[in-house]
Amino acid sequence: MDLVSTIVDPDNLLAAFVAVVCFATIVTIAMPMMTRNSLETRLKSVSSRREELRRKSREALASKNNTGQSSLRHIDEGLYKKVVERLQLSRLLEDPQVVDKLAQAGYRGPRPVSTFYFFRFVLPFVFAAAIGFYLFVIKDFGLPTLTRAAFSIGGLTLGYYAPNVYISNVATKRRESIVGAFPDALDLLLICVESGMSIEAAIQKVAAEIGSTSIELAEELTLLTAEISYLPERRMAYEGLAKRTNHPGIRSVTTAMIQAERYGTPLGAALRVMAKENRDMRLAAAEKKAAQLPAKLTVPMIVFFLPVLFVVILGPAVMKVTDMMGENPNLSQPHP
Repeated sequence: MDLVSTIVDPDNLLAAFVAVVCFATIVTIAMPMMTRNSLETRLKSVSSRREELRRKSREALASKNNTGQSSLRHIDEGLYKKVVERLQLSRLLEDPQVVDKLAQAGYRGPRPVSTFYFFRFVLPFVFAAAIGFYLFVIKDFGLPTLTRAAFSIGGLTLGYYAPNVYISNVATKRRESIVGAFPDALDLLLICVESGMSIEAAIQKVAAEIGSTSIELAEELTLLTAEISYLPERRMAYEGLAKRTNHPGIRSVTTAMIQAERYGTPLGAALRVMAKENRDMRLAAAEKKAAQLPAKLTVPMIVFFLPVLFVVILGPAVMKVTDMMGENPNLSQPHP
């Protein structure tokens, strides 16, 4: 019983949480030095998509000739897909933008969609059950029943929005990595195009060179090359890149490339202008973050730095006064 009370004590739980956070911070800092660069593996997996699309295209044509039907979609037969279909979660939790959101986070295909709907259905009950079990069974903190029930209902809401928050955070980090290296990629693409390379070869060359700076951007450019080779119109491949990145600078570049493809305008001049605009946008974003830094540091300064500063400044004076009062007890007694 003492062991259980020790484990469920809020102070011990807080200490364990702080220890886990510190360990995760150390692992996050040391991970780049301990893991090997997976650029070649990721680029190889994305480059193989072209051959896969061609193979599926041939299979679809053969199937169409035999049965009159064709399909190029991946087939998901996992557990999550079965649960989603059995409970009709795609209708119950319908989100028309879920495919675009997952693509922006780097998850493509039908399997991530099924996984998203599954966890969006399960996590509310998991969060509510965990909070309710802790408050009703382990430790109630002296709270009334209605308040504990309200916390459990809050767990439902938290679990419902948790998958969206996770996908949004992953998509934001991926977009920041892509946008940070995109102006340099445009400069490399401009050099390749002006040297006489085709747009497919130029994009593939830039994807191989930019991987050391941003693996995500290299992955997107390699996928763009595969889609240019497979899709009936290049416009569809460029629009797919703009939709997956969801950034105004990249969207303007894809629009310029579509116009150059349609009207035959020089692509080099457009790439030069777009590269300068994207560099200006990156600089403006950095200046915006720098301007927000003083306001964001106000609360940490008040909570963490000022108390320590007061202890360092006033601590010796308080200790000296305490010692003086201990040596002369008459000082601590009021005069008649």
